[in-house]
Amino acid sequence: MTAAHLDAGLLSPVRAGTPAEQAVGDTAWLQAMLDAEAALVRAQARCGTVPDSAARAITRLARAEHLDVRALALAARETANPVVGLVSALTALVTAQAPEAAPYVHRGSTSQDVFDTAAMLVARRALDPTLTDLHTIADTLAATAAAHRDTVLAGRTLALHAVPTTFGLKAAGWRHLVLDAATRLRRVRDSLPVSLGGAAGTLAGYLQHAGPDRTGADVADRLTAAFAAETGLAATTLPWHALRTPVADLGAALAHTTGALGKIAADVLVLARTELAEVSEPAGTGRGVSSAMPHKRNPVLATLIRSAALQVPAQAAVLAQCLVTEDERSAGVWHAEWQPLRECLRLAGGAAHTAVELVAGLTVHPHRMRANLEATGGRIVSERLCAVLVPRLGAAAARTLLDDASAHAAATGRPLADVLAELPRLDGVLTPHELAALTDPSGYTGAAGALVDRSLAPNHSHTGVEDGHH
Repeated sequence: MTAAHLDAGLLSPVRAGTPAEQAVGDTAWLQAMLDAEAALVRAQARCGTVPDSAARAITRLARAEHLDVRALALAARETANPVVGLVSALTALVTAQAPEAAPYVHRGSTSQDVFDTAAMLVARRALDPTLTDLHTIADTLAATAAAHRDTVLAGRTLALHAVPTTFGLKAAGWRHLVLDAATRLRRVRDSLPVSLGGAAGTLAGYLQHAGPDRTGADVADRLTAAFAAETGLAATTLPWHALRTPVADLGAALAHTTGALGKIAADVLVLARTELAEVSEPAGTGRGVSSAMPHKRNPVLATLIRSAALQVPAQAAVLAQCLVTEDERSAGVWHAEWQPLRECLRLAGGAAHTAVELVAGLTVHPHRMRANLEATGGRIVSERLCAVLVPRLGAAAARTLLDDASAHAAATGRPLADVLAELPRLDGVLTPHELAALTDPSGYTGAAGALVDRSLAPNHSHTGVEDGHH
């Protein structure tokens, strides 16, 4: 294969060089199809319909290094799927080295049984390192949330200062999303099914080769169970050639995963802005350099993660659309799943691997958070002042007073406490000492600390999350 035929990740750096990329490349997919073929023969041998020696020979020869992946790709243009050419090449290989086993290659099977089973194997192999990365991220964020439980920063809504919050609560929220995504992804991984249906989902070919003494129920139950055992995938009640829930579920879980990681990335991108500078990404030689501006160190890790988070939902939408299939095998719908599924797996895996480095090396700058809190001169706690003044002045009067005082403070650049201290209406209502305390942002973080503690408690169950990893 020449370099022109390789997808080296030049336009998708978020997954370049990551475990997920290796798990879903063409060679990995070819090996998964060969693994499916070999597992199927071993399953038939378990059921007594194929000689053990044939199963051993086919398994030994079903190795990707024996075949030309580019040639198989070109051959697939003639058959609309890569399994036909693979079966021909594998049969020729077995015929040359173990001719007595050749008749048992792909015996009774169909392309979709092999490809869909291979897709589930590829998915599981890609999801394992992704899940490991998600749990590493969650562990790191737990430590971050605990360390910054009481680190105060401006809570922002619609891009503007709202009320104070803590960085610990922000990190705890990130962790919650990551654990939720890991739970969804693990559930999908643990239920990835083998595909076994034969030409039109009736298992007729398998039954015919099993011999006249085998019943349909016997073949369906025993062969499916044996195939599941050989692959490590789940057995299914019905063939799912035209019932595409497993793939759509996988896409949805991967979209949730990149969404969770994308939230972290989006927050980091905002907080790392020059004028905020509340966090910074881990630095490294050459990391984040600009081709034109020597002073810049761009937040590249968050940028890469966000790029994946924006792409995966669109790819997952294609997989959801492929639920609408016709007949017992679709023309074009099944085929449309393949590349989006691969993109979802490698983008989500790449984002998770990148996020491990981002959260581990994220530097928090509490002094900048405190400085930014002062940007509104105490107006960030106007909600607190309103709550204190309503019982004393009445709701309408308190709101009008604070609206006017806040506007005057903003226009003049004076602290809100100073403006309020000069209002005759507040004589005898609030002392200067009380005003100073009420306008201190660090005194108005609500239940942030308690919420962090609750989220990090060992026995705490996150809403919608049953993950045991905390």
